[in-house]
Amino acid sequence: MIPFLSLKDITAKYAEEIHEAVNRVVDSGWYLQGSENERFEQHYADYIGTKYCVGCANGLDALILIYRAYIELGILHRGDEVIVPANTYIASIMAIRENGLKAVLVEPDEQTLELDENKIEHAITSRTKSILLVHLYGRCAYTEKIAQLCQKYNLLLVEDNAQAHGCYYGKQRTGSIGDAAGHSFYPGKNLGAFGDGGAVTTGNKDLADCVRALANYGSQKKYVFKYHGRNSRLDELQAAVLDVKLRHLDEDNRLRQQVAKMYYDGINNPSITLPIRLDDKNNVYHLFPIFSNQRDALQKYLSDNGVQTLIHYPIPPHKQECYKEWNVLDFPITENLSKTELSLPISQVITSQQVEQVIDLLNKFEKLPNTTC
Repeated sequence: MIPFLSLKDITAKYAEEIHEAVNRVVDSGWYLQGSENERFEQHYADYIGTKYCVGCANGLDALILIYRAYIELGILHRGDEVIVPANTYIASIMAIRENGLKAVLVEPDEQTLELDENKIEHAITSRTKSILLVHLYGRCAYTEKIAQLCQKYNLLLVEDNAQAHGCYYGKQRTGSIGDAAGHSFYPGKNLGAFGDGGAVTTGNKDLADCVRALANYGSQKKYVFKYHGRNSRLDELQAAVLDVKLRHLDEDNRLRQQVAKMYYDGINNPSITLPIRLDDKNNVYHLFPIFSNQRDALQKYLSDNGVQTLIHYPIPPHKQECYKEWNVLDFPITENLSKTELSLPISQVITSQQVEQVIDLLNKFEKLPNTTC
């Protein structure tokens, strides 16, 4: 079986360094808010290109804390609108709604799979105060037109960088382009912890200080609570592991880009559509999505031949039961992507032989009768 992602093999690449880091934490006797966190936060801020980084419990919390901090600072108010891509993972929307803000869904561009810059302005109202830009699949979603819209309408630009660690726009890494960014270190991410983990990056000291306090029960001084906060802290073990893996992130992304090149160069089945190819600087290939009107049959065929794939995401947010009030909405591009998307195995540990096997199987997949693409 060719696994979709082998976390065991990824860990094995850095086993000696990770064991050393974990043992250091265990032997220290200090497991929260210590030197490992300080070290990783500084290294990650330097890597992303921001002045501040605040570790937290997970990527969802990172986004929640950003918007909550903007409310606490009086920059946003409950009921304000936030534009977000309709095809994002549901956590992006949860972060908006948990803060009493209104999520306004906008369709993606069919070619880039990212928020369609040409559809944003139509969704802006007097209540619109922010765009949550999601770098989905590891692809940079930022454009100059989005920047111009933010300037024109005085909108906060918040990045959901959960899937794009190390990605660039020009000379800036994603996570440093907007006013603030949320990052996820879920184990399967390009920079993954040994459990949940997240971070906020920003160049705004007031925001960083507020996020840090909110994540620590609302406290900036022990037993003194400025805000009604929450418990959302990155533990020392995760910080130590992340700091090890951060040193290898650019090389790991380069290996992912090599796999993607093989897919782009090798897949030639007319019944399979590949997303528009970006420059490698603009895509760190957290996922490699392909699209087929016979997606389910294709997935079964690959599975029967020993290739594990995943679907991202089979039910779009506006069709989820938890958002029943949205179920009547119509986002045809998003809905079509959810019905046709299939993610191929891609990682820094998959072998060229395995990739070639996947490509060969894809090219041999035959169209079913009475179907069109």
